[in-house]
Amino acid sequence: MEKNHPKVNFGKTGVLLVNLGTPDSTSWLDIRKYLKEFLSDRRVIEVNPIIWQIILNIFILNLRPSKTAEAYKKIWMKKENMSPLRYFTIMQSEKVSKKISEEMIIVDYAMRYGNPSIFKKMNHLQKLGCENIIVLPLYPQYAAATTATVCDEIYRCLMKMRWQPSLQIIPHYESEPLYINALKNSLEKKISEINWKPDLIIASYHGIPKKYFDKGDPYHCYCHKTTRLLKESLKISIPIETTFQSRFGPQEWLQPYTDKTLEKLPKNKKKSVLLICPGFSSDCVETLEEIAMQGKESFIKNGGQNFDIVPCLNDNDDHIELIFHLIKKYLIK
Repeated sequence: MEKNHPKVNFGKTGVLLVNLGTPDSTSWLDIRKYLKEFLSDRRVIEVNPIIWQIILNIFILNLRPSKTAEAYKKIWMKKENMSPLRYFTIMQSEKVSKKISEEMIIVDYAMRYGNPSIFKKMNHLQKLGCENIIVLPLYPQYAAATTATVCDEIYRCLMKMRWQPSLQIIPHYESEPLYINALKNSLEKKISEINWKPDLIIASYHGIPKKYFDKGDPYHCYCHKTTRLLKESLKISIPIETTFQSRFGPQEWLQPYTDKTLEKLPKNKKKSVLLICPGFSSDCVETLEEIAMQGKESFIKNGGQNFDIVPCLNDNDDHIELIFHLIKKYLIK
């Protein structure tokens, strides 16, 4: 190498785990900043961008941050000073790195919205000498508003690089046997811990507007596929139903809605309900506040007697084994 040649790192492989994102704190400004980035994504909100930006900046970003901040305050991890989603994503990356345990393979994490950004972490891996980067969007069921927008951001990042790494993006894994087994084990563990028998198990997934499904988004089908495979794997006689949560705005979303279902169940003699959220790789505000708090309150208020929620896979051993399994087939020997 010539004496004046700039130092070049090379020969390594990077693994980037990507989750949705989280605000940096529960402050109004941090919440607003996070919501602005999230709700400005045209994959998430498919309406006329000029009209939407007016609605977003004049109304939503002045009204919604306060409500969202209250929800985050209820589930914020005070000792770690971070949201559960950030905490568990960090733990996932650290445990997967330890399991791979190779000097030439660097495992890191990023958020699609908020910090650390995909742009920052992609550039960091490239500077460390990662000539090959494997990206795992932590969404088991593909949707344009989740997996595809991660891909969009990855590609935008590559467009700004002079020396681009090779790239592998791991697709959806809604029917991966290790994933179904991990869900089964977590569900059976929770059933063994509670002292009542559920009348019904609800598999609640994040919803999307129905018009996205009508345009060809396969998400709805992947969610039902996961529920079917989970049901087939269980050796119990408890029925399982699929519902969709977290809808936003006045338009129709995928149905049945989780909140409406929980309101109606006690009247239909389903007074003991266990709920699992298979589409969330880490516990977050949608599982811990929307379901475990709001959902339970609504269910009990309407006559329900027993309610519990299965923790997300988070950083448990089955989940780390699943992530490792998904990654290893892409590792260059």
